[in-house]
This record gives sequence, structure tokens and C-alpha cells, in this order.
Amino acid sequence: MEQTEPDFAQAIEYALQRLATELPPYLTYHNLWHTQEDVLPAAVRLARLTGIPEADIDLLRVAAAYHDIGYLYVVQEHEMVGASIAAQLLPDFGFSWPQIERVINLIMATRIPQTPDNLLEQCLADADLDALGRDDFLQRSEALRLETAALGQPFDLLAWDARQLGFLQTHHYFTAAARSLREATKQKHIVLLKAKIGG
Repeated sequence: MEQTEPDFAQAIEYALQRLATELPPYLTYHNLWHTQEDVLPAAVRLARLTGIPEADIDLLRVAAAYHDIGYLYVVQEHEMVGASIAAQLLPDFGFSWPQIERVINLIMATRIPQTPDNLLEQCLADADLDALGRDDFLQRSEALRLETAALGQPFDLLAWDARQLGFLQTHHYFTAAARSLREATKQKHIVLLKAKIGG
């Protein structure tokens, strides 16, 4: 029996459509934009710079599209829920169980603290935190602060900056491509945050 190719495009479109229509508006960081305009292109960019085969990049795209779909239901352990959603839905789009297992592992690689087991997982982990080393870091950080407050954990600006500084100082990019693209700017953000909190 001939194995047909999964419908990658439809699987991705399904996830993005649900993120667009079902996520609550108070998720100002973990929203459609973060998945579609942030993580998806960053993951593909890093994978291509790393020399990942296109067949694997197709699976990476799917995992990127589903990596935060768990937020439709929960905040804590959203990766586990997202992996479960992928496991339930992807057979309908023609994915084999080995492919689904890889997508699940990719989704779980974005869980903080990140522990990717291979190069593909490293690409998605780095893509999920791409903003740490981008020029829009402060805007994205504020979006996350507002979301965190809406979820019942308000931070004043000084406390938030201190928290973000601690996160940046302990974070490291896994792929050489991400380090090349983002590390220098991330270090500038560390210097800026230290100055803002007087440290």
C-alpha cells in the first residue's frame, strides 16, 4: 500500500485558524501573531541556515503551528495539551505515527526550561525565543507583561525588568544560526535592562 504524503498545508491552516478564532484576547503575547509571524518564520529560517532537509522542515512548520495551541484550553502545561491535540488531529491530515511522535517531541522542546534533544528541536526552541535577540524585544516583553497580569500575576515595571533580566542572563540559544543572528542584540538588551533597574 502506497504511503501518501501528509497534508502539511491543511494541518497548519487548521491550527492557525483555531488560534485566530478561539484564543482569548487577553493573550497579548501567546497569540496568533506569535505563532504565525514570529515562531513559524524564525523556525524555517534557522532550519535552512542549519542545513535541515526540507522534508524535516515540513514537520517543523507543523510543530511551530501547534506549539501553543494548548493555550486554547490551559496556560500551565499548555505544551502537553498542545502535543495531545496534535496527536489526536494529525492522523486526519495523513500523518504517520512516527511523524506525529516527532511533532510531539518538537512541541515539548519549547517547554521552559527548554531541553531539545536534536537539531530540529533546537531550531524550534530557538525560534520560540527568537524575540529575546530582536529589536522588538521591549515591545514583546511588554505584551508578555500585560498577558501575565491578565492571568493574575501583575508585575510593576521594575520587578518585570528584573525578572526579564534574570531570564535573559540564564538563557542560551542552542543553534549556531540563532547565536549568529540574535546573541549580540540579546546582550544589548541585558545591558539595557541592567541600566533600567540600576544594576
